[in-house]
Amino acid sequence: MTLSIPELPLVYLSDDELALINMLRADMQRDRWALLLRDAYFNGEQLIRDLGISIPPQLKGLHTVIGWPRVGVESLEERLDLEAFRWADGSDSSDLAEIADANDLFDESSLAHLDSLVYGREYLAVGSGDCGTDDCPPLISAESPLDMTLMWDARLRMGTAALRECAADTFVESGPEERMIVLYLPDQTVTALPSESGGWEVIDRDIHNLGAVPVVRMANRQRTADRVGKSEITPEVMSITDAACRRLMGMEVAAEFFGAPQRYILGASESAFQDAEGNAKSAWETYIGRVLALERDEDGQVPTVGQFAAHDPTAMTRIIDLYARIMSSQFGLPPHMLGYTTDNPASADAIRSTEAKLVKRSERRIRRYGAAWQQAMRLALWVRDGVPPEKTRRIETVWRNPATPTVAAQADATVKLVQAGILPADSDVTLEMAGLTEGQRQRVRADRRLAGAASTGGRLLERLDALNRSPSAALPDVVEVDGGDDGL
Repeated sequence: MTLSIPELPLVYLSDDELALINMLRADMQRDRWALLLRDAYFNGEQLIRDLGISIPPQLKGLHTVIGWPRVGVESLEERLDLEAFRWADGSDSSDLAEIADANDLFDESSLAHLDSLVYGREYLAVGSGDCGTDDCPPLISAESPLDMTLMWDARLRMGTAALRECAADTFVESGPEERMIVLYLPDQTVTALPSESGGWEVIDRDIHNLGAVPVVRMANRQRTADRVGKSEITPEVMSITDAACRRLMGMEVAAEFFGAPQRYILGASESAFQDAEGNAKSAWETYIGRVLALERDEDGQVPTVGQFAAHDPTAMTRIIDLYARIMSSQFGLPPHMLGYTTDNPASADAIRSTEAKLVKRSERRIRRYGAAWQQAMRLALWVRDGVPPEKTRRIETVWRNPATPTVAAQADATVKLVQAGILPADSDVTLEMAGLTEGQRQRVRADRRLAGAASTGGRLLERLDALNRSPSAALPDVVEVDGGDDGL
């Protein structure tokens, strides 16, 4: 008689898992400083690298901030609006909408896009639901690269392992350092806490046997030799930001020292600088005196009073305008978005022309990020159903038009396509091109079904009424009724 002993999940980490964790942690720590630097520039918390020439020591604590990195990144992110998931074959997409709504993806997507633009990458982690039943929708969470890293196979174009290290969840009894790690492998997901002995104690092993790491990297500005991605806050952007901040600081220093022009008095007696009791006035009291009474000298000559030319900030403002134009070229933004203005404001056509590069950059990000969201949704369906979705069924992501055309322009272009016979008037594509959101399109479809049912019922009632008025007329054996999509 042979006894079969069920295979139990390991409560400790194997040597291979420990080696993998150490390697991934080292990779995450190596890039942490560069990520925090980009985060500081985005939040306006960077330390300005002063040249130590024009700033006096007393004003070293003066901190000037210019928000160009935030403006540039957010201007691109604001055009990346994920609106819906759907099957490319036009079949019912309610299962995709259920997963998206359960994970609040349409709000979380903006956070993921913003982190990807700031840090150069973002991660989408997929796992099983935590409600304790099989009906739980799978979880899709956006993870910061400050807390997560991924080992990538460039030949297979997929991840081979991933690690997330963060503060311990509230439902887990945390370890001595109140942190936890989650190791994502192709066959399982391992959650561990620091142990008292200095190692790791496994608290959960989710054996999913997917054959793929349930983590997707949302990379920005990839290259063939750099699949990790690059931030929109490039070294050029940081350098220009520092230079502009130094010029602003120089203007602050000039305002402190030269905002009030220097004055001079020639040929005045000592009593002009003394009060009524014969005490010497301070330089400030002498300067701010509205009426300066001066006596003639012993030769009867009136003292000469004058002032030096005050500091003119025009030169520095021109330099800052130059930096604004350079920064606008780096971000592909119209200069007026960075505060640069001219006496002759640009026309609407000129503004749209300058936004062409920004629109194209947005379209490229939509293509890249859309592929990441599609892959994450396929993994979520795989986790939910236990089997991968059919490869022939492709998932599409629906995005708002990044060109942000006016409603009138979109409607006019759509009407022309319908009139030319290119698009049918009752097509869902027509509604999408007209600029309607996914929710609005659903309501239009419902209204069309109701209108179709009402029209069919009206024709049927008219036919019956006509038959009732003509009792001699023979009733047909079959009445053919045409209805809407639901068969009414």
